[in-house]
Amino acid sequence: MTEKVVVIGSGPSGCAASIYAARANLQPLMIEGAFSQENFDLGRPPLGQLMITTEVENYPGFPAGNLESYLKDAVKERSAMLPPHSGHGVSGPELMELMRQQAANFGTQFLGEDVVSVDLSKRPFAIKTSGGQNIEAHSIIIATGARANYLGLESEKKFKNQGVSACAVCDGAMPRFRNRPLVVVGGGDSAMEEATFLTKFASKVYIVHRRDAFRASRIMAERAIEHEKVEVKWNSTIDEILGDEQNGVTGVRIRGTADESQTEELEASGYFCAIGHTPNTDFLGGQLETTDKGYLVWTKPGRTNTSVEGVFAAGDCADDYYRQAITAAGTGCMAALDAERWLAANGIE
Repeated sequence: MTEKVVVIGSGPSGCAASIYAARANLQPLMIEGAFSQENFDLGRPPLGQLMITTEVENYPGFPAGNLESYLKDAVKERSAMLPPHSGHGVSGPELMELMRQQAANFGTQFLGEDVVSVDLSKRPFAIKTSGGQNIEAHSIIIATGARANYLGLESEKKFKNQGVSACAVCDGAMPRFRNRPLVVVGGGDSAMEEATFLTKFASKVYIVHRRDAFRASRIMAERAIEHEKVEVKWNSTIDEILGDEQNGVTGVRIRGTADESQTEELEASGYFCAIGHTPNTDFLGGQLETTDKGYLVWTKPGRTNTSVEGVFAAGDCADDYYRQAITAAGTGCMAALDAERWLAANGIE
């Protein structure tokens, strides 16, 4: 049997695409990825980056409040990998659990395996999975997201979601960061944006950069450097993130790049790594047009079409600018509508 549409990826974009495709009677198959520790460690968990996020305060429709009763009623079977309900608002895993359930309610099929490779040179398209399955599809929606780059310190992993973040817009307004000193690592435009954004909440923002000049655009760098709350630690790297189980991140230890014997400890309740993201597009083997950073290119303005007819892209694997759950979900909707219309135009019902 050839699937009408296969959605590869299961974050907000993948779930939204599946919901819309299912409601259009396309019987979508979502290949959501394997629930393995390896995928979590690599920063590409099934159901996306929200699975490694705590409270979500900026997704419309989920204000703070106790959602426990609603969750019990709405979700048929809770995953054993999900933490208990926090009681404050909706957490990232809970939000994704609700999205997945909504896709299931409309008849989405799920496959908990990783995609090993795809062949876009023939029709129907061919997909191979880690479980040895060979799947044919008339159309494909790629919604595999992007993973944040980290320095690779064990302490980053230890304190992730306890003060370690890669998204100031997502997490900066959380209570633990308000009126407290924070640290941003990086020297590009993203780091300048993160630092400037965090000045709205922090008492002080340290930018730690390994060189003596930023690679960011001049206007972005000046905006950050000249802010009264920002202090730059030039020629420095992060040696260790400091903290404990009760408080999470309490500071960082930095080390000089010119003189490695020179160290300094900075008090901080948050550490934001702003050294870029890597889109999860390697499995495509270069069959689709990408940017120089590996993000899929939307080839038609205002549409989710890729460089191969019948293949569409949604979410952070194609969006290197906004990278928010709500924008990912929006492009997931767009991709499903684009796929539905493409299938109809090609007589596939």
